[in-house]
Amino acid sequence: MRILKTLQVIVLPGILIVQLNGCSTRHSEYTHWDDAAPTHQVDITKVENAKPMREPRSRFGNPKSYVVNGQRYYVLPSSDNYLEQGIASWYGTQFHGKRTSSGEPYNMYAMTAAHKSLPLPTYVKVTNLDNNRTITVKVNDRGPFIKGRIIDLSYVAAQKLGITVKGTGHVEVKAINTHSVEQTPAPVIKKEPVIYPEIADTSKNLSSNLYLQVGIFNDKKNAESFRSKLNHLPLPTIKVTTDRSGEVARYRVRIGPLSNDAEADQLIEMLARNGHTGFRIRVD
Repeated sequence: MRILKTLQVIVLPGILIVQLNGCSTRHSEYTHWDDAAPTHQVDITKVENAKPMREPRSRFGNPKSYVVNGQRYYVLPSSDNYLEQGIASWYGTQFHGKRTSSGEPYNMYAMTAAHKSLPLPTYVKVTNLDNNRTITVKVNDRGPFIKGRIIDLSYVAAQKLGITVKGTGHVEVKAINTHSVEQTPAPVIKKEPVIYPEIADTSKNLSSNLYLQVGIFNDKKNAESFRSKLNHLPLPTIKVTTDRSGEVARYRVRIGPLSNDAEADQLIEMLARNGHTGFRIRVD
């Protein structure tokens, strides 16, 4: 069996990670060590602080609690009187344009941040305790899920605070009270109908042995359940196959057979538009 292309590989000792993350936050989909700053210079003097405003809680990203990497985190009922000191980090190109936990797209050039427990959204004042620089950002994402870090800043926010070169900084995070600010109604987002290009069903092409693997499970019921969740999309045949190469049988969810890599790339693009990422193109 030969693997032609790997789009995402996460290896943790003793842990099987399903490779399709439909609703996960960007922190569970990517690794920080793959992140980077933009290749061009950014004039941070033209980027203004986030303007605190009273907003309703985000529809997404505010459960009572959630689990990441086996650790349960609890969302605070309110940001009132929140004040904390600790380590700040930042995230950039790897996540630019990806969906945040609140549902908003991440923009590394906007004054935003990620926090593990503050309600989304919350506006906070962040002060670099080493140089006394202060910024105001909107918390609209979850993270950072690295021990000792309390906030993850957008690239531009970290630039303004002076921590991009070192990568981290000792900061104070203070929530801003927006109760007296005029409430801003939640924006109405008009969704245009998605028109999918026709994708030929090549399942009858017995000469092809190219597949797009979209998940791997230890439990067959979970694999079948996941396969059924993809049935609403205009995909070629989706199959659950059994892999008995190891000591324990595993169940692969895969699409195909496909004609070529170009068709696989077309499928990957369509699935990504529907919030699904992390696949392998396989030749069996």
